[in-house]
Amino acid sequence: MTLLHWTLPLPAGYRRDDVIAFHSRDTEAVAEQLTPTGLRKGILLQGVPVVLDVAFTDDAAICQAEIDDNDNTVADLRAPLHGALLNILGLRIDPQPFAQLAASDPLLAPLIRVNPGLRIVQSASPFEALTWAIIGQQINLSFAISLRRTFILQAGRRHGSGLWCYPEARDVAQLSVEDLTSRKFSRAKAETVLRLARLVDEGALSLELPASGDVAAISQALLAVKGIGPWTVNYALLRGYGYADCSLHGDVAIRAALQKLLGEESKPDMARTEQWLRQYAPHRTMAAAHLWASLHAPEKNNSPERE
Repeated sequence: MTLLHWTLPLPAGYRRDDVIAFHSRDTEAVAEQLTPTGLRKGILLQGVPVVLDVAFTDDAAICQAEIDDNDNTVADLRAPLHGALLNILGLRIDPQPFAQLAASDPLLAPLIRVNPGLRIVQSASPFEALTWAIIGQQINLSFAISLRRTFILQAGRRHGSGLWCYPEARDVAQLSVEDLTSRKFSRAKAETVLRLARLVDEGALSLELPASGDVAAISQALLAVKGIGPWTVNYALLRGYGYADCSLHGDVAIRAALQKLLGEESKPDMARTEQWLRQYAPHRTMAAAHLWASLHAPEKNNSPERE
């Protein structure tokens, strides 16, 4: 086993409890595990099982990558592992620009005061975010977590420590539709997950963000995949890439939160919600985060809702 180490400084007011809550949704701790000082998460990276171990101090995250391979892979893995750490610790999007934009907003400023420093915690990779969005769409959180656990056990690999690692596209592509439907996946979910994995594995679809950071090309490529619609793309941009301007107008919870915020008797439709959110561009991701949090229901922050 090879070990890599990082110390990531944490901003003032960093909400480590949010990070721990996001990564501890599966109480069976198949691929994520709480520790007395933080958390451990298993991922596959370039086919190599890795466990990311994070210990929180008052002002830093002490991080260690436990790599199940020899030293020849270390140079190739250091940069993507650092990126995965930024994702799972919610350090991609700075919440302050949105807080400044909405400081005098009569509707959202009170939400920000209730949840100062709120951040978007991400999946370790875009592929994990996309598959989670597909798996969890239109079902309740507990069932979604159960399907995710099954998915990890079917396609992932076990690290030497015993923790399971979330699979990569090449591993998922080896599954059949029947493998998934026999474990309570709907046929539509199974087909979409496998279609995505095979396109990525074959090189027909790249999930790499260009150096410019422009998400338009990736968005269009994902929308061209049968079974993936605008909501899934926006959710993946948020949880997979840490994109700061996602419009989650198709999310049921966002619309419910907006209904509550406006004091109306029914949820606004998607078109009206999209128009309302537009005023917070280019910080719509953080607007969505505060709307989710305003419902005071943790599962709404973590569970995909619908296309």
